[in-house]
Amino acid sequence: MALSVIVTGGFGALGQVVAKAFADRGDKVARVDFAKEAPSALPGALDLGGVNLTDQAATQGVLDKVVAEHGGIDVLINIAGGFTWETMKDGSLDSWAKMQSMNVMTAATITKLALPELKKSAMGRIINMGAGGAVKADMGMGAYAASKAGVHRLTEALAVELGGSSITVNAVLPSIIDTPTNRKDMPDADPKEWVTPQGIADVMLFLASPESGAVTGALIPATRNT
Repeated sequence: MALSVIVTGGFGALGQVVAKAFADRGDKVARVDFAKEAPSALPGALDLGGVNLTDQAATQGVLDKVVAEHGGIDVLINIAGGFTWETMKDGSLDSWAKMQSMNVMTAATITKLALPELKKSAMGRIINMGAGGAVKADMGMGAYAASKAGVHRLTEALAVELGGSSITVNAVLPSIIDTPTNRKDMPDADPKEWVTPQGIADVMLFLASPESGAVTGALIPATRNT
């Protein structure tokens, strides 16, 4: 049975791979992003760009379009977010608020608003994008790690809250992701030690499958280059 899948941050390097993975198995995919247009088309996908996911009215409008086009919502994948590296001494306090908004509030807003539709699904799934770097933060990672730790706690708390429902809530915690941007920013690093977007997508495919029904509230590391 084809599922209705929402991928936030769906126009980004990781989001595009995840969206394609679900589309390739026959699911109905909606890609949602703050960017206005996707860099490449995904045949059959519903693309909704220019969306501020911290805006409740705009987010509800997106969900209404997905329900109208795809008949409901079965899987919500929260990839939308941002990253910053800066020390406390030289950085800006504004970055802390920005990271909370981009990483925590985007996920919290669309999740809250999507819950009524997810509860109608026989197999609702919420999959969040956490971060291995939020388990133990390194220098310059304070603002980012604090926000991703918020995503981890959101995942755990919501899993307990929805324990009696058909919905599971889990998060994937990647190490450095092998993307063009990261290769450019870290030219001396060995990307063979990074996790690939496809590797993350494969974990998410499992978490959205019937076989993952016993797993909820989990923070799952994704660190190997496969």
